[in-house]
Amino acid sequence: MLATLAFVATLTLITGLIHFYLWKRLVKDTTRVGRWRRVGSIAALVLALLVPATMVATRAAGAFWLAWPGYLWLALMFYLLVVLVVLEVPMAVAKLVLRRRAVLAEPTAAAPEPVLVGGGGSAEPPAAAAVDEPEHDPSRRLLLARGAAIFAGLTAAGVTGYGVRSATGPPQLDRVQIPLAKLPRSMDGLRIATVSDIHLGPLRGREHTERIVAAINRLDADLVAVVGDLVDGSVAELGGAAAPLRDLRSRYGSFFVTGNHEYYSGVEEWVQEVDRLGLRVLQNTRLEIQARGGVLDLAGVNDVTAAGTGLAAPPDYAAALADRDPSRPVVLLAHQPVAAREAAKFGVDLQLSGHTHGGQMVPFNLAVKLQQPVVSGLGEVDGTKVYVTNGAGFWGPPVRVGAPPQVTLVELRAP
Repeated sequence: MLATLAFVATLTLITGLIHFYLWKRLVKDTTRVGRWRRVGSIAALVLALLVPATMVATRAAGAFWLAWPGYLWLALMFYLLVVLVVLEVPMAVAKLVLRRRAVLAEPTAAAPEPVLVGGGGSAEPPAAAAVDEPEHDPSRRLLLARGAAIFAGLTAAGVTGYGVRSATGPPQLDRVQIPLAKLPRSMDGLRIATVSDIHLGPLRGREHTERIVAAINRLDADLVAVVGDLVDGSVAELGGAAAPLRDLRSRYGSFFVTGNHEYYSGVEEWVQEVDRLGLRVLQNTRLEIQARGGVLDLAGVNDVTAAGTGLAAPPDYAAALADRDPSRPVVLLAHQPVAAREAAKFGVDLQLSGHTHGGQMVPFNLAVKLQQPVVSGLGEVDGTKVYVTNGAGFWGPPVRVGAPPQVTLVELRAP
């Protein structure tokens, strides 16, 4: 409970600061004191409260009706922030230029002496000289702020709209060939359909699962690996949405490992449910895959999130990988790429992971690099090859920019 409260408090603080900045740039700087500024201020306050309310209500109270407006605004807020921050430099330069012009335009010559008229000694002021007005005045500042706000709004809306179309569209089917030095020649071309981060929940249901299952089945794979983050909700809420997984087809079986979101959604019930649907859950264990006259070890570990939760055993790499035949290739299923740092100590040949969503929303992928050794595609960690799929769903905003949803056919190649 304390952890939840701390998360909500932190989220509220961060979104509050972001919305204050957006209010200043989009409302205060673009309006004069009056009705429109009051309306904009109220809207900014409501939107600031919408973000934490959506996070809490959709999970704790099942208020799924809040998900679309809340998460869409979260994405739009993010891109408004990014564009406005980028505009800060040219805006500052433009203001300096206008201020400089205003200073240069100010009259500096002394006032002329009065002119005597006739002989009576009376003085008459000369005709008023035309003086240029300063170029930098409140109206110009207002025009500049409004131009920046319009540009930011149109750009953010366009990027968000593109991201919604990408995120809610069919997953991209990618194929990657990965050579394994220990793979028997007879097993050359063994194919593993890999998917992660399906994220059934407030915005994605049974139709989403059916589409993914159909895409995987078209690949005619030897193995199917679902590497975590299947759900964002309980079995009672999402059991029906996950049911199409029972239709997955493969020659040598379908397998599942837990992701961090399973530990937020009732991991023990989901392990039982996934097993009931015909996917074998690899919890800190391995098994032999005998295919085409060769043998490959397939292992799986629980997500690193399990450590300290009390819900299920933490990842145990020794239990899954120790005391095996070192002449065999081993493929490890682990939700987070960071698990490779431990897996490499046991000589894992290939790790299949998800979790990162490929960054989901550029430029957020740059932040993911600070935590995970591989963000998307094929990489290597301490001698272990790591393939990270973008995932087939999304978390939070129904938006993907620069990282389309993905199902990958991993083809293992012998030397």
